[in-house]
Amino acid sequence: MTPALLVLEDGRVFRGAAYGAEGETFGEMVFNTGMTGYQETLTDPSYARQIVAMTSPHIGNTGINGEDPESRRIQVAGYVVREPARVASNWRATGSLGSALRDQSVVGIAISGTRALTRHLRDRGAMRAGIFSGADAVALGEDALVERVRQSPSMEGADLARDVSTKEPYVVQAEGERRFTVAAVDLGIKSMTPHRMSERGCEVHVLPATSTTEEILALAPDGVFFSNGPGDPAAAGYAVDALKGVLDAGTPFFGICFGNQIFGRALDLGTYKLRFGHRGINQPVQDRTTGKVDVSAHNHGFAVKAPTDGSFDTPYGPGEVSHVNLNDGCVEGLRLLERPAFSVQYHPEAAAGPHDASGLFDRFCELMEGSR
Repeated sequence: MTPALLVLEDGRVFRGAAYGAEGETFGEMVFNTGMTGYQETLTDPSYARQIVAMTSPHIGNTGINGEDPESRRIQVAGYVVREPARVASNWRATGSLGSALRDQSVVGIAISGTRALTRHLRDRGAMRAGIFSGADAVALGEDALVERVRQSPSMEGADLARDVSTKEPYVVQAEGERRFTVAAVDLGIKSMTPHRMSERGCEVHVLPATSTTEEILALAPDGVFFSNGPGDPAAAGYAVDALKGVLDAGTPFFGICFGNQIFGRALDLGTYKLRFGHRGINQPVQDRTTGKVDVSAHNHGFAVKAPTDGSFDTPYGPGEVSHVNLNDGCVEGLRLLERPAFSVQYHPEAAAGPHDASGLFDRFCELMEGSR
């Protein structure tokens, strides 16, 4: 097996074997706690410029297929697993995960210490990292590789949404009768998201991340959607400006994940980087209005700063925190009290599950219906 090293910016080094493509890669080191959905994770644009470690020990058992990807390609900067499957076994499989990683030049590593890596990140927080494989890379020495990692870009201040967004608009047709027209701003949208709206009779016009208010409203949409995506929301001022115009117009709005953070900034709230983020499919979130708790899918490294004890003033009237994370109290949702606009930090589309929160798409449709 080809030797490989996973090198963290604080000097911690894990030795293992190359998995997928060989070479070197850099990114923010994070972990995902999901036991299913590795293909959805790999193809989620929100993972751009991140090296993802899977805490589930066996990865690749069911291979890959053409139905589950959330985008057209693998998006992660690097991949860390414990025990890659030797054989892919599933009736839907069209190939092996290792082959897909090699074909798309995604550098990975198999290490025995994924639990130790996860505990280290839980103590120290997410940080920059690099994967280096091959005898020549390993021969450079750990000190030299640590220094190379420290010179790589940080996630803070990174404007990545425009990098992963569609370059040209496209349309996802409604299933059955068209009930609504939705303008969806692609900040790193997952393929399941417009599908969930299409199922509810929405004709979804997916627009580039840098679309202006004028370009969005030129579609005369019944509602506007801002998607998930990678990077620092503080670096996406173009999206904030566009959303402010949408809110000024009173058009119903729904945001997910990065869209929630952009909504927060449009309401003059701040955002901040979480210590290690939330990534997985087992996060408990409470709707503060109903008291209902959803187990939900997460993938984010930033969050919104907002008061959780009552309403607060915004340029668009009073707003409030609608959802909170029961693990750490993090803001998981926002809504305006006098305008049809709300957002959540998690993923109700959740292709790999859970599907507890899928009703949020129905709520968006109710807002659009009520605003006609």
